[in-house]
Amino acid sequence: MARNKQRDRAAAAGPVVEKVDGGLAELIPDRERPRGWTLLVDGAPQSHVDLDDPAHLSFEYQRRLGHLVDLVAPPNRPLQVLHLGGGAFTLARYVAATRPRSTQQIVELDGPLVQLVRRELPLDPGARIRVRSTDARAGLGKVPDGWADLVVADVFSGARTPAHLTSTEFLGEVRRALRPGGWYAANLADGPPLAHLRGQIATAAAVFPELALTADPTVLRGRRFGNAVLLASDAPLPVAELTRRVASDPHAGRVEHGRALMDFTGGATPVTDAGAKPSPKPPASVFR
Repeated sequence: MARNKQRDRAAAAGPVVEKVDGGLAELIPDRERPRGWTLLVDGAPQSHVDLDDPAHLSFEYQRRLGHLVDLVAPPNRPLQVLHLGGGAFTLARYVAATRPRSTQQIVELDGPLVQLVRRELPLDPGARIRVRSTDARAGLGKVPDGWADLVVADVFSGARTPAHLTSTEFLGEVRRALRPGGWYAANLADGPPLAHLRGQIATAAAVFPELALTADPTVLRGRRFGNAVLLASDAPLPVAELTRRVASDPHAGRVEHGRALMDFTGGATPVTDAGAKPSPKPPASVFR
C-alpha cells in the first residue's frame, strides 16, 4: 500500500525526466490510469506501463506482440523468453502476469535507462526476470542453444534499429537460441517505399521457413510511417487465429503470410552483415 501511495504521488507530481545514454528519457503519467506511465526517449514513445495492470498493452505494436505471447504455447504454460531491447519492460511484465513462473532475460544496452525504469517502475520481485545491460547481439550470443520459446527484438537507438540487428548472421544466432518450434518476433519500423521492411522479410525468409507479418493496412500500403511485427519460426504458425485477433484490435491490423508475403517483398534480397544499414529515421511528424 505504501508503494502504491508513493507512485500515486509521483504521478501527481508530474513527469520524471533524466538523461540516459540514448538521450533524454521522460516518464509521463497517464491521466486515465492512476499508475500508468509512458516512456519517451528524445521525444519518441518507447513503452507504456500500467503498474496496476501489467497485462494492459496500450501501444498498437505491443498488443500484437502480446497476441504472440498468448499463442506461442498453450495458455498458462510458463515460457522462456529473451527480450532484445528493454524499454520499460512492458512485454516482460505482460509475460510474467499472463504466464506465471516464466523465466525471462532482458538485454538492454542503455544502463542508465535500466536504472531509471527499475527505480520508478519496479518489477514484481517475484517475477523471474533478469536484466543485463549489454549490446543485444552480444547478449544473444551468450544464450544457450535452444533455450528460448520466444525471442523478441524491439531495439531502437535514436528511433532506428541498429544495422547489426538486421542481418542473416544475426537471425542465424536467433535461430540457434530458439528451441525447435520456437518463435522470433521483431518490431520493425518503416515508411514509404518500405525498402527496409521488404528487406527484413527477405532476410528472415533466408533463415526461417515460416513467416507472418502484421501491421496497420495503411503502413503495408506504404501510405505512412509505422510499425510492423514480423513473426518467424521453423514450424507452422497459427495464422488464422493471429489474423482473427489482430482484426479485432482497437486499431485493426492485417496479417500477411505465404505467397502474398513473398510477393510483398518485391524481389528484395537478404541483408548480410557486410551490407547492413540501420532502419530509416522516422519523419519528425510521426511523434507530433
